Amino acid sequence: MSPIDTSDDIARGLAYLSAADPRLDAVIAEAGEVPLRRSESGFASLASVIVSQQVSKQSAAAIWDRLTRLIDPLGPAAFLAGGEDAWREAGLSRPKQRTLVFVSEAVLEGRLDLDHMCRIDGAAAIAEMTAIKGIGPWTAEVYLLFAAGHPDIFPSGDVALQAAVADAFELPSRPAEKQLRTMAESWAPWRGVAARLFWSFYAARRGRAVMPVDS
Repeated sequence: MSPIDTSDDIARGLAYLSAADPRLDAVIAEAGEVPLRRSESGFASLASVIVSQQVSKQSAAAIWDRLTRLIDPLGPAAFLAGGEDAWREAGLSRPKQRTLVFVSEAVLEGRLDLDHMCRIDGAAAIAEMTAIKGIGPWTAEVYLLFAAGHPDIFPSGDVALQAAVADAFELPSRPAEKQLRTMAESWAPWRGVAARLFWSFYAARRGRAVMPVDS
């Protein structure tokens, strides 16, 4: 399939999902607009995803703003040159500092080509990315979803997606990652649109935007 590049692609995906799973009609109605949200491929996009891990959108935005002011433009060599003083001033936690060091080194040494990751099969890209220390499935999936516009990736480890699906289908508790991954199989080959839909549904239902990438 072609990547998700335009709002028309979102509309096609939603139409498919509605036909494939009529339960989603109510989700679509409540979610309202489902935004495209695309980012450029490359180091800065992956760094942004890493910064957004396990913190609120407000905290992530503040850290990202400081980091990109301290290191401008933000690339792998510039990040390494910035050093621990700049990383601490930006507010990066120790684990995120280490992950970004590993990613920077992998990019500079040619072990990780982030543009190439956007052109190959999703499963292969996830396998290559998660081979880098510090990059887990969620990070790889979110990068591919927004930087590559991959149409069929659903980050089932995302807590907001788990909560949104539980709300939408009135489940007694949030589905575990493996359970949600199985549930999402029925939304192929448009799982990337399904993920955007449930993030939008979560925002509408709970009044809090959680989509990992801003417009």
